[in-house]
Amino acid sequence: MIWSAIGKGVVLQFVIALLLTKVPVIQHGLEYLNGMVNALMAATRAGTSFVFGYVGGGDVPWTTTNPPANFVFAFQALPLILIISAISGLLFYWNIIPPIVRAFAWVLRRTIGVGGPAGIAVTMNIFVGMVEAPLVIRPYLRTETRSGLFIIMTAGMAMVAGTVMVLYATLLDGLIPNPIGQILTASIMAAPATIVIAFIIVPEDPALFSVASDPTQVQLPPSPGNNMMSVITKATIDGLQIFANVVGMLIVLVALVSLANSILAVFPDIAGGPFTLQRGFGWLLSPIAWLLGIPWAEAPTAGGLLGTKMVLNELIAYAEMSKLPADTLTERSRLIMTYALCGFANFSSIGITIGGIAAMVPERRPDIIELAPKAMLAGSLATCLSGAVIGILS
Repeated sequence: MIWSAIGKGVVLQFVIALLLTKVPVIQHGLEYLNGMVNALMAATRAGTSFVFGYVGGGDVPWTTTNPPANFVFAFQALPLILIISAISGLLFYWNIIPPIVRAFAWVLRRTIGVGGPAGIAVTMNIFVGMVEAPLVIRPYLRTETRSGLFIIMTAGMAMVAGTVMVLYATLLDGLIPNPIGQILTASIMAAPATIVIAFIIVPEDPALFSVASDPTQVQLPPSPGNNMMSVITKATIDGLQIFANVVGMLIVLVALVSLANSILAVFPDIAGGPFTLQRGFGWLLSPIAWLLGIPWAEAPTAGGLLGTKMVLNELIAYAEMSKLPADTLTERSRLIMTYALCGFANFSSIGITIGGIAAMVPERRPDIIELAPKAMLAGSLATCLSGAVIGILS
């Protein structure tokens, strides 16, 4: 039964990839998302220009000799998080996202055998973060099986929240075709990949799951607000917390990497260049990158991106990929890495997962603490599986 579910999960991932990347009608639909991204960026800039002036993208009161230097990441790109958070809140309030969640959870149950709370949580992670998704099915966490709990935790590691998808797309603009469509496809493909990898690491017969129940019978919590303005207010406050967390983490993590590289500079040059964390991870994870379909000549660079994502986070990895010289990675390799990096699986996420889910269900704390590191590994493997699948089809 387990291996049947694993096989069906792999097949479902290929089917999703084929539908979203090869069917012209769906491709055109995803391409329209790029226009929506441009509209969102323009709308965000209108707000940031009003609040922050030229620092937020408004007219500069002097002649600039280097226009790209006018772009301030914290004041022009990161505020997208606030806009997307507000829009997501409205989509839930208008009952647009819940039917989509139930429909995809139903597909997971009919194909792989995982439904109910775990199926809902896996699908919710396409739209929200690793703590918000389990919160939706909080009443069911106490009775969830160990394998079902592991699937829920792995899903949080293997996907990215809708609030940051647009941000990542802006970083990848010009590097890959239709970046927002690719990021969305990667997150959707990660749903069956999550279940496949979770079943392999923590196997359990799906028939034993409490999640064998019909996902349409799982009660989703009501919208946090009784009118549009209250929903927008609550969602903006939540987005502001995410915004502050991202700013703080970026400052600290980039600084720590710079400090570590400064310390490593005391060692002699290796292979014609200084030894850095990025180069070290590149050499260590080169075989993994090669297995994904990256040519061996590009594998050290791709391995360095994988290591950056695992030790730091995917945002920094995407930012580093966007700064690489154009001929460092081929277009196919950049596409594979876009999918392989598209997940929250990193060391800091272990603490977020333990702290968030254990607070919801304290009686399962021992299981959560034991499974969290495995969930990070499983989440990384799930995104790599998505990268390998897209590499086969590209």
